[in-house]
Amino acid sequence: MRSDATRNREAILRATEELLAAHGAEHISLDRVAAAAGVGKGTLFRRFGSRTGLFQELLAERAAALALAIETPGSALGPGAPPERRLLGFLDELCELAERNLALFAAHERACAEDKYRDPTYLRWHAHVTALVAEARPEGDGGLDAEFAAHALLGSFDADLARHVMADGGVARLKSAVRGLAETLLQGAATPRTRP
Repeated sequence: MRSDATRNREAILRATEELLAAHGAEHISLDRVAAAAGVGKGTLFRRFGSRTGLFQELLAERAAALALAIETPGSALGPGAPPERRLLGFLDELCELAERNLALFAAHERACAEDKYRDPTYLRWHAHVTALVAEARPEGDGGLDAEFAAHALLGSFDADLARHVMADGGVARLKSAVRGLAETLLQGAATPRTRP
């Protein structure tokens, strides 16, 4: 029974990826995914609950290797490395993930639009970036709001914005732009500014 559930899950996720690549997010329905995966619509609903749940799980799966890297001591992104290096490395990896999964990012954003900031993957990414920013530049060091800075950095991965930026310069331009933003935030936080 468990092997059937695993097979069905994999078939559903692969069918979703193929449909996203071929048709984009706006043309994907649960009926279409179920038919492409060769499963009943009830199976899909029991496993994922909704279109939103389906896209959330697919993004979580795509981000699993990144999640492991940031938790593994000794890895370039893991605990023990300097926070600035971990942050820039994490953002580079998110750029790569966005490039490979742009249609999924767009579908996920549309499906989760009303509850974007409570999405499980977003919450994990936001907590990680917030912690790194706070470690690199404590709040008293120039007054940087680490939680807001994390939202600003993650906002760089809006699918439409990422597509627009990568249209002229590819993922290298996206990486450079996001790194530049992160470095500016961190450097700016190190120098207290007086308000006008």
